[in-house]
Amino acid sequence: MKEIVFLSGKGGTGKTSLAGAFAVLMKEKVLADADVDAANLHLLLDPTTEEEGAFQGSKEAVRDADRCTACGRCREVCRFHAIDAELRIDPFLCEGCGACVTACPADAIDLSPRSSGRWTVSHTRWGPLASAELIPGEETSGRLVTLVRDKARTLAQDAKLERILIDGSPGIGCPVIASVTGASAVVLVTEPSVSALHDLERILEVVRHFRIPAYLVVNKADLSPALTHRATAFANAHDLPILGRIPYDPAVPRLMIAGRSAVEDADSPAGREMRAIFSRFLGRGS
Repeated sequence: MKEIVFLSGKGGTGKTSLAGAFAVLMKEKVLADADVDAANLHLLLDPTTEEEGAFQGSKEAVRDADRCTACGRCREVCRFHAIDAELRIDPFLCEGCGACVTACPADAIDLSPRSSGRWTVSHTRWGPLASAELIPGEETSGRLVTLVRDKARTLAQDAKLERILIDGSPGIGCPVIASVTGASAVVLVTEPSVSALHDLERILEVVRHFRIPAYLVVNKADLSPALTHRATAFANAHDLPILGRIPYDPAVPRLMIAGRSAVEDADSPAGREMRAIFSRFLGRGS
């Protein structure tokens, strides 16, 4: 089974647009949206939910008032100031560290699982999709990404499909590492801007750390030929194969608003280049 991940060092480079194009063009695959903080691949796929559930990725302290002797020891040891003067525990401040549980002489505090997000398995017009949404403020994105990938693998095994396309999250943090670990190939998407080129260097370091084959796509390449040249020079210097350079196309956002990928429009210059990029990617045996 091959898992192909789409990543970018920063948001807004067009990573999801390219992942959506591959979703349209590639046959017999499962889709996964691993950007659990801001999942949006579904906007291009017209999904119908088939299965969903809560994700309990963290814990919170819960006080039993009947057992509590009001000694205040829990409040003394809580470094997150989650316990007030009346010994009420604020679930939004509680980090579930367990210090209060250990410190309580009356065993009046327990750690209880709490919902950190929701996962969803959907049917889309381009194949099954596994995705999830993290509750704002929760810090278990990596674990939720792992759950999404597990759901996608199960879907692929059940349907006897050999490829999984994963739309990763921007940046280089925990959700990115959880998305890329064990992947077969990574498609990096950048744009001709100083910040994007800086973050391209960082994300390539992460991918190379895990020794995963990587390829580069430069989106909106004609907006700054000088910066696109810098991206090309960087790729050449680091033996990073370039799959293509997508031109800026004002039709792309209009198509996305309509829930369609650029490759579904024969007149879209960006769509034509995305098709060529897809062919080059398959030509490399990925």
